[in-house]
Amino acid sequence: MVLREGKYQKDILTNGIRVVTENIPYLRSVSLGVWINTGSRDEEDHNNGISHFLEHLAFKGTNKRTSRQIAFEIDSIGGYIDAFTSREYTCYSVKVLDEHLPIALDILSDIILNSTFNSNEIEKERNVILEEIKMIEDMPSDYIYDLLYKALWPGHPFGQPIQGEPDTINKITRDDILTHLDRHYLPEKIVIASGGNVSHKKLMRLLEKYFKSYRRDGNSTRKPIISEITQKVVFKEKNLEQVHLCLGTKGLTNNDSERFKSYLLNTILGGSMSSRLFQKIREEKGLAYSIYSFNSPYVDTGIFGIYAGTGPENFFTVLELIMDEIRLIKNEKVNETELQKSKDQLKGIMMLALESSISRMSQIAKQELYLGKHFTLNEIVSEIEKVTPQGVQDIANTLFDSKFFNLAVTGPLVEKEISLDMLKC
Repeated sequence: MVLREGKYQKDILTNGIRVVTENIPYLRSVSLGVWINTGSRDEEDHNNGISHFLEHLAFKGTNKRTSRQIAFEIDSIGGYIDAFTSREYTCYSVKVLDEHLPIALDILSDIILNSTFNSNEIEKERNVILEEIKMIEDMPSDYIYDLLYKALWPGHPFGQPIQGEPDTINKITRDDILTHLDRHYLPEKIVIASGGNVSHKKLMRLLEKYFKSYRRDGNSTRKPIISEITQKVVFKEKNLEQVHLCLGTKGLTNNDSERFKSYLLNTILGGSMSSRLFQKIREEKGLAYSIYSFNSPYVDTGIFGIYAGTGPENFFTVLELIMDEIRLIKNEKVNETELQKSKDQLKGIMMLALESSISRMSQIAKQELYLGKHFTLNEIVSEIEKVTPQGVQDIANTLFDSKFFNLAVTGPLVEKEISLDMLKC
């Protein structure tokens, strides 16, 4: 399978900001993202949630635009503007028709460089974030992840919720916001990525115009994860119709040489409707509506996890069925037919996901942030094809070690106590 590639290019602005582009001339859209290599893991206990708070506030007005003007200007060209915060990075992005790239970049750069962080806007947005926290707590399929991360990394910023806690959000001041900005939004921590019908030379000229004078002299240090994950069960009682569980174990990093094996392990075990967990627990047993596995790699750690939502009376049956499938994939090699189906599925998912300019932009940005280099689609497909049945079994035995299993559960009380013995595999 030979895949059509766009033209990838990389440059560095005079102030150290990295620029990566993929020119895809058959598209009419351009997606542009400013990615800052800082997220919730770079916070302290007292200011948990400040990265997310800062991201929200960037849209609340600049020296020359109100928040209303930002919205109206991007809408007037049929564009889309957004931002999000993760544990390891923050992204501000726009998607527009190629002809509107100069306007979009003017708006996006204004947000990054000239936000005023007005005190009245800070108070209004504080209330918005507090409502967002309540919303997440009311959505157990989202809230369960906060429980799992706290269990996996207690006492480390990585285990804190991205959106923060009400007590920390209520204490964050404008000075805290500005200090965090100066400390972490450094040119050397920024990647500007673009995908779509974009000229690299034209974009570089525009970026030099807007960003060449951008300077910050903060001292940003990331607290490494040095503690080993230890087995535990955490339970948060909530008045719900279902019990939601998330089983997590130590995963791989973003640049681990074994990562393609883990991608296929995820596809086989719970990555789709044809996966083993979905077929066994939903289709054959009818015990859950939602059941899936997931892979979450980071710069120096990772999670391989499984989520399910089920009735309280079925909780222990579902947990045992999950553990049965884990034991099976550890003890018996997948056959060549199932593995090839999963390879084809993974390649198809990847290719469909990359049909949009924003997906292409995101891929090259993450490759630069995590790997410092670009992998072509054909190189990725080649690595997927190299994985063998033995490789899948080996990675299953590496990741599925009982001593690393953490189980997060939320919902109504279940009939008997959840014990660590239930996580043996």
